[in-house]
Amino acid sequence: MGALLALSSAVVYGIVDFAGGLLSRRVHHAAVTFLGQLGGLLLACAAALLLPADAVHPADLLWGALSGVGSGTAMWFLNRGLSRGDMSVVVPVSAVTGVALSVLCGVLVLGDRPGAVAWLGIAVTVPALWFVAGGRSGTGKGTADGLVASLGVAVQYLALGQAGPGSGLWPVAAGRVAAVLVLLPDAARHIRRLRLPPVRCAQAVLIGAGAALGLVLYLLAAQRQLLAVAVVLASLYPALPVVLGLALLHERPAAVRRWGCWERASRPCSSPWADGPVPRPPGHPRHPQVAE
Repeated sequence: MGALLALSSAVVYGIVDFAGGLLSRRVHHAAVTFLGQLGGLLLACAAALLLPADAVHPADLLWGALSGVGSGTAMWFLNRGLSRGDMSVVVPVSAVTGVALSVLCGVLVLGDRPGAVAWLGIAVTVPALWFVAGGRSGTGKGTADGLVASLGVAVQYLALGQAGPGSGLWPVAAGRVAAVLVLLPDAARHIRRLRLPPVRCAQAVLIGAGAALGLVLYLLAAQRQLLAVAVVLASLYPALPVVLGLALLHERPAAVRRWGCWERASRPCSSPWADGPVPRPPGHPRHPQVAE
């Protein structure tokens, strides 16, 4: 059950990252990130009220808040990277370091002891994520943002995994509050960027609600599974945006990235998140630049 929940979290996060990347090319990434965290806060609070909690301790809320600091930071840099770089580079890069750090901390610091089969899965997954990112050749636009985001991803997963199972989903709600507070100064600097058309606001809020749902699924998985295993399974999310980036945005990653995501051919298709052709990152060789 824990493995299924972690994989479900990966699917939700993959869809959210792809949708957030598309929206970040239409409107300013600060607006997507901040409004998204507000949407995540609404969903997390509703979910926490629906799922009874046996005992919520202050330590659980503090771990949840620390997780929110990590996820708020990760989403800001991830959306900025997606607004100007290829999804097939930025998203995998953000996951590689994040999953590696999470697994190492889970084993060396938290005392996780995965079995032989789990270690085999970890040994296969981490290099696969590295290949999806393009190995040493993954140095395109947005790579630096992806690397910084990966540190936030590690903090997000590790901290949330420390919350007690009796706390229900309140650590996720506490994390959304912390994420909103962390992003508030940047939102104040870009206050005019937050005045979006109603449709764009709804999209940003929905994306953030989806990200919160991914965290809810991950927390439930971490309560039933070794943290190192839950992190690795949940971190499979880059495969989906990479494949969608190839199929819908016609991105052309290096051959090693195509091998890593086991995707060699795709056909064009329109996106429900865009009003017309999906804009490409600035400087794309086949398309004109678009302003943020």
